[in-house]
Amino acid sequence: MTPPTSRRTVLGALLTGGALALAPGLPRSEHRPGPAHRPVRHGAVRRTGTLFLGTYTSTTPGGTGVGVAAYDTATGSLTSRTSVTGVENPSYLALHPTGSTLYAVDEQDDGGVTAVSLAEDGTFRVLGTRSTGGAGPCHLSVHPGGRWLLSANYTSGSVAVHPLAADGSVGERTDLVAHTAPAPGPGQDGPHAHQIVTAPDGGHVLAVDLGNDTVYTYRLDEDRGTLEQLSYAALRPGAGPRHLTFHPGGRHAYLACELDNTVVVCGYDPATGTLTPGTPQSTGTGEGTSYPAQLLVTGDGRFAYLANRGHNSLTRYAVEDGGAALRLLDTVPVGGDFPRHTAFSPDGTLLFAANQRSGTVTAFRVDGDTGALTPSGTPFPAPAAVCVLPL
Repeated sequence: MTPPTSRRTVLGALLTGGALALAPGLPRSEHRPGPAHRPVRHGAVRRTGTLFLGTYTSTTPGGTGVGVAAYDTATGSLTSRTSVTGVENPSYLALHPTGSTLYAVDEQDDGGVTAVSLAEDGTFRVLGTRSTGGAGPCHLSVHPGGRWLLSANYTSGSVAVHPLAADGSVGERTDLVAHTAPAPGPGQDGPHAHQIVTAPDGGHVLAVDLGNDTVYTYRLDEDRGTLEQLSYAALRPGAGPRHLTFHPGGRHAYLACELDNTVVVCGYDPATGTLTPGTPQSTGTGEGTSYPAQLLVTGDGRFAYLANRGHNSLTRYAVEDGGAALRLLDTVPVGGDFPRHTAFSPDGTLLFAANQRSGTVTAFRVDGDTGALTPSGTPFPAPAAVCVLPL
């Protein structure tokens, strides 16, 4: 993590209008998915999508909030539309399963999570912010049932749980778990929770701690909103695990390790939530630390892509043996500086990269047969862009 120094098209009004910061006293929109979130009819061609951008607002230059852009679904070409203001350092974003609410971390010393309603008429409303109980939250995810919001506090090394109301707003925190054991290894200054995500089986929540070189497995009590630790998987000291990505088969996961410049294939047991790390392997970026950021896996489970921030590249792997192995194929220049986060378009034909230091978003076409990446269009200016969420 580098702290600041320190589905579809959103409906017409959002894409064509300016940013609106609605007063808290105004009535909230009904919690229901609008036409923009309904499946495309058979045979219909969707030509425009929406890309939300997480940014740092405290840097210079910096973002103004959550950026909103339109993209051409054939080329990935981006056009700026508006921004959601009133959210400080919204460095990571997630969408509610209904598609009607967007969530953002507020990556600050006094960390928070913010809910933004996406109304049927295309406008948005900031529903409010709740404290995560920790410092520097850098990741959040919505539990598949849509009732709980999970977040990871990087600076303070803890994870939090919040309830979600019917209108998508965030309730008071129901749990906060600090990562105190095992103790950090040599060269680490303490726990730094970097990600919290629900496993494909839906019964286990995994938290990746970069500072403890550990991935924790929890069970979420869906009645009380509390986490019970079941086990943990230790990486080699100094690995710095940053981001975990599951294979669609649900029995393997891949870890990007930031500090030792490796990728680790892990076995996963859906019955127990146990994660078993394998042997670290190359990122294809040569000697030195390239600060691997995150992996993506294609929907068919055949290819994986790793964003390398120091090397400014994307590594392509072939996924083999049912997800149990990654075979390095090549690396492709990302076309920007420090690719912090990447994401596929909903149909998997485009890959977007948020390049933090160059303040750009770059797009690639994904070949469905070979997995090859081809740059598409020109870099899109986006100051301090650190997260991309294409719908």
